[in-house]
Amino acid sequence: MLAGEEKDTAMKTIMQYRFLNGLITPSSGSSLLILLLIFLITLSAPYAEAFQAKVLPSNIHTGDAFMLRVTGLDAAEPSAIFEKKALHFSKYGKGCFVAIGAVDIKSRPGVYLISLKTGQQKTKLQLRVLKGSFKTIHLTLPEEKVTFSPEDLVRIDREDEMMGSIWQIESERLWDGSFILPLPNPFSTPFGTKRIINKKTVSLHRGLDMQGKAGEAIQASNRGRVVLTEELFFGGNTLILDHGQGIFTVYMHMSGFNVKPGDIVSKSDVIGFVGSSGRSSGPHLHFGVKVMRVNANPVSITGLKL
Repeated sequence: MLAGEEKDTAMKTIMQYRFLNGLITPSSGSSLLILLLIFLITLSAPYAEAFQAKVLPSNIHTGDAFMLRVTGLDAAEPSAIFEKKALHFSKYGKGCFVAIGAVDIKSRPGVYLISLKTGQQKTKLQLRVLKGSFKTIHLTLPEEKVTFSPEDLVRIDREDEMMGSIWQIESERLWDGSFILPLPNPFSTPFGTKRIINKKTVSLHRGLDMQGKAGEAIQASNRGRVVLTEELFFGGNTLILDHGQGIFTVYMHMSGFNVKPGDIVSKSDVIGFVGSSGRSSGPHLHFGVKVMRVNANPVSITGLKL
């Protein structure tokens, strides 16, 4: 739409033109109005189509995160639907809005559509999802490590319910810039690894295990709010950060915490220390990412240029 000053300028230009040509008469009012409307519509058309929308990256693998960036908007916040879920946009610079989504690791490869609406305009964007390549490992563990007592099962269910309630939180954006890995160390078990335990139990690894020394400082992947610091059955000392827009990072098996629930931390702040608490065979960090209740590959979200 034209700003007020631009409309005034357009009106004056038309009026001056008609005065110079002796065309202003009492009977010419309706003609002048029609001419003005045509002029304004012609000028307004480019502004309505000025926005640009991109899915980045345009090709991802199952389990990966992606971002949707819309630029060239004056005021109206866009909205988008992906896999029947609304993506959460936030303003990220002048005329720019950004949303982050993720594809479940068990999704079928193919072309997915994102329905985008900006004002009265609607369009569909394509996201190509390729089949991820995940390794399989075989483990032999004592039976007590893979079977649980009735008391254990009650605790596991209770903690699952608690975690599920956390993933429902939808808050304003706190993350600032690109996400980082919490340790500068090699990976021991990549995201998506299928673990076959004692030749029968199958476990899909939905996080990223990183090597670490006991007591090594763990950094926050991005700015966020601490929403959990508790000792859990599987994860041991577990910390969760809420980064807003349905994005969470999870840190497990820690030896101790350096923050408490409610704290706002900045990216790279020390939030705790590497340990071997919970169901762990040695010091390391299990690093997980949730995007709109989907487990996402941590490497993929740290690869987004935000």
